[in-house]
Amino acid sequence: MIPLALADLPPGRLEPTPGAERVTGVKIDSRLVEPGDLFVAVGRGAEFLDDARARGAAATLVPDDAFAAMAALGAAVRDRSEARVVGITGSMGKTGTKDILAALCRPSARTVAAEASFNNELGVPLTLCRLETDTEVCILELAMRGFGQIAELCAIARPEIGAITNIGPVHLELVGDVEGVRRAKAELVEALPPGGTAVVPEDFPVDREDIEVVRVGAPDAVVEDGRTLLGGVSFGFTARQHAANAAVALAVLDALGLPPPARVDVPFSRWRGEELPLPGGGLLVNDCYNANPVSMRAALRLLADRADGRRRVAILGDMAELGVDGPRYHREVGAAAAALGVDVLVAIGPLARGYLDGAVGMEARWAPSLANGLAAAREVVEPGDCVLVKASRAMGLEAVADMLAGVTA
Repeated sequence: MIPLALADLPPGRLEPTPGAERVTGVKIDSRLVEPGDLFVAVGRGAEFLDDARARGAAATLVPDDAFAAMAALGAAVRDRSEARVVGITGSMGKTGTKDILAALCRPSARTVAAEASFNNELGVPLTLCRLETDTEVCILELAMRGFGQIAELCAIARPEIGAITNIGPVHLELVGDVEGVRRAKAELVEALPPGGTAVVPEDFPVDREDIEVVRVGAPDAVVEDGRTLLGGVSFGFTARQHAANAAVALAVLDALGLPPPARVDVPFSRWRGEELPLPGGGLLVNDCYNANPVSMRAALRLLADRADGRRRVAILGDMAELGVDGPRYHREVGAAAAALGVDVLVAIGPLARGYLDGAVGMEARWAPSLANGLAAAREVVEPGDCVLVKASRAMGLEAVADMLAGVTA
């Protein structure tokens, strides 16, 4: 991290170690602290001050306001950096697009990208606090749970390039409808400086005339020999949704003025289309990080594409925050599963029962809880099956995926 003097740290109970004059990193998990770091006590973090000091923290801070302190730290490092900052948001594909863009940038530019889904009021500052003096590109993922959050994150990060992957029915309990989603995501475009670049879907309205607008449509991708060819680049994936994310990433790469590599293998974040072998030549598609009606359909298409003659088993949990239209969306996803040739559906969770209403003509069972779902998955999945596991984050369906893959804690 670009060093910060102790005098520049936000208000709170600051305890530097003897002789410390600056900090060279910021952590909120004491287990990750390295010598020279500032440990910021967020939530129950005050219980781990001694652990942070034992691991070499240059200082510990119990802030007056944890979120305000993290914002101030991220903004302070951003102010000292000459890196070009990219903000990525959208209803689905944010993390995948971030992962692809980082892989595209790293061969030609010193790049810092958000880890996993570090995309909120803690994650964005933590990513900014990884900037070094020689960092050339910083790639941020920006999430929203309601109006104003993306604007607040942009005030900290000040991106010069903003990418919106797509707009769909997510967080409807908070923003009302899909138009509300569009308004919330548009905060990224509104935050760009004059002369900045907005990479948006073809039909996304942009009223500003002082920025460049790049519109991205359906990708003209070709899959050959287990790789996807797009824009002169050979990508090490075959999933259709990743091709759409790659098209956005390539547009951002062009806006950065960086050359595309001829070939790239993307290390995707966990639980996002992760593929693992199962007994008898089976395959597990672990896509359980999150879910909405659009991403559910994309995952079911991936299941169909990857089945290759194997029995198709979809283990699907609740899709959260869909408001009053939630039952309809679950019913429609169940119908999509049937239309895409899913052989067996296991629905887990109270809302997931709606999948069965649409899953006409196929074997389906409902499990009201995760514990019941684990039992149902054990009974249903057979050697040689191709299995998709997907749900909203709160469902914790990684436990199902881990059980099937034989992962032990």
